[in-house]
Amino acid sequence: MKTFILRLRHRYQQFFRGVDYSRSPFLLAVRLYWGWQLIESGWGKLHNLPKVTEFFTSLNLPMPAQMAVFISCVEFLGGIFLAVGLLSRLTALVLTVNMIMAYVTADTEALRSIFSDPDKFYAAAPYVFLVASLIILIFGPGKFCLDTLLERLLGPNETQELRSVG
Repeated sequence: MKTFILRLRHRYQQFFRGVDYSRSPFLLAVRLYWGWQLIESGWGKLHNLPKVTEFFTSLNLPMPAQMAVFISCVEFLGGIFLAVGLLSRLTALVLTVNMIMAYVTADTEALRSIFSDPDKFYAAAPYVFLVASLIILIFGPGKFCLDTLLERLLGPNETQELRSVG
């Protein structure tokens, strides 16, 4: 019985080593795909600012013209930063807030139906962007990103040096 449990434990550890190994490629795929989608969305909004402004006006948002430029830039630049993995968690936080606000302002009905009719919540436009942003916010960008490259080039930060001294 003990041998069986040890074999089972060994198989369990092997399986999750494989899962850990696949984490960075998965995060890279999430960042590249959804980053590209955000770039396209932001680019489209930047090239149709009058329509975006009109839509934001219909939502009674304050300063709709300025808000249209701001949100378009957040999506466009946030998509670029997300795709290349630069300032990944900060970018993911900004995009998460942006998508939550998209639910609050433009898809209120979908947001209110999160428990009563989850399909309506999942089908709303901000959902996949929100999930992708939350994945990067929670799990980080993975090893294949500019954040990791910059950390290797610049060396450890001061807080890591202080921890090793103390």
